[in-house]
Amino acid sequence: MSLPKPAAHVLRRTMRGRDPGEEHRTATTLELFFDLCFVVAVSQASIQFAEQVLEGHAAHGLAYYAAVFFAIWWAWMGFSWFASAYDTDDVPYRLAVFVQMAGALVLAAGVPEAFAGDFTVITIGYAIMRISSVSQWIRAAVEDPDPARARVARRYAIGISVLQAGWIGRLWMPEAWQLWFFIVLVAGELLVPVISERDAPSAWHPEHIAERFGLFTLIVLGETVKSATIAVQHALDGAHLLQLSLLALGGLLTVFTMWWMYFARPNDEGLVTDNRQAFRWGYGHYLVLGSAAAVGTGLEIGAALLDGHGHISAFAGAWVFSTAVAVFVTVTWLLHVRPHGSKAARSLLHPAVALLVLLTPFTPEPYLATGLLMTVLLALSLYNANRTTRRKAFL
Repeated sequence: MSLPKPAAHVLRRTMRGRDPGEEHRTATTLELFFDLCFVVAVSQASIQFAEQVLEGHAAHGLAYYAAVFFAIWWAWMGFSWFASAYDTDDVPYRLAVFVQMAGALVLAAGVPEAFAGDFTVITIGYAIMRISSVSQWIRAAVEDPDPARARVARRYAIGISVLQAGWIGRLWMPEAWQLWFFIVLVAGELLVPVISERDAPSAWHPEHIAERFGLFTLIVLGETVKSATIAVQHALDGAHLLQLSLLALGGLLTVFTMWWMYFARPNDEGLVTDNRQAFRWGYGHYLVLGSAAAVGTGLEIGAALLDGHGHISAFAGAWVFSTAVAVFVTVTWLLHVRPHGSKAARSLLHPAVALLVLLTPFTPEPYLATGLLMTVLLALSLYNANRTTRRKAFL
């Protein structure tokens, strides 16, 4: 059954799984507030990645960006999936979310140190979030009257607790072991939902989950727009006016097309009761969100190089931008376009454009070239979709 919309003064109610078929289920203001705390961490990761690349440490920066972004994405996803299944919105629930938000801010504060190789602060922030998450799953296990869902909640609580102990223990491990143990812990984190929901899914809501992922993607794209805005500000200073203006224009065209491509159709179509498909969709968003944020990193690097900062070539800076765009196009095509089964969706238009985007660093204006290629992709996609619609109407 659906829970009634709670009033702000409700102190406590029984935590039970919400109806996965509930109508008009939308993101709450608390969830949106939660997302705003995470955007700070995303911004910090993007900035630190850009600084590493500009200093000539691209491989090091990419490795630490991937690790830090995993912590950000996974902590956010854990909350979002739980909230979709068990949002009681009473006082204990709100206080637990407050603790998770505090952990997110600690995590964000630890991002610069993490890029320097010290994961202590970011681990503390992650632990704060995950311990609060465990308390929520324990509450669901105790209070949910559905035995199957209560069993799922217990598995989550145990799995998260064991792995969190591993993350904390990793801080005292010899440096030579830390990378390999990191990989093991990441694999464990990804397996917890698979194992926990192997015989019965939690009460997550497909439309709600799709909206939550869409809103967070929108926030990340907003961070990328901020990077393009910074480039425009530099252009207004008069130095390298033409090149910075072209960079800003190419960045805005690219981000606008990324937005259009992601939201071209309802994303909940990719979420069904088959958990394997849901896991592929959810886990694939690590690359969607990570590449979207890295597009902003590429724009920051391009603007900095034109301003005379950095110790890398313009080609290397443009390569970061073009690679991030190519990854976003390819993964979004795999998650949102190709599964729909139409002939236009199964075409290789998107991978072909992604491949061409990877070649734009060889052009005189790589950022503008990328923006124009993305615009062509959008135009051809609209043409194919319109042609398919006309053919169906004719038949």
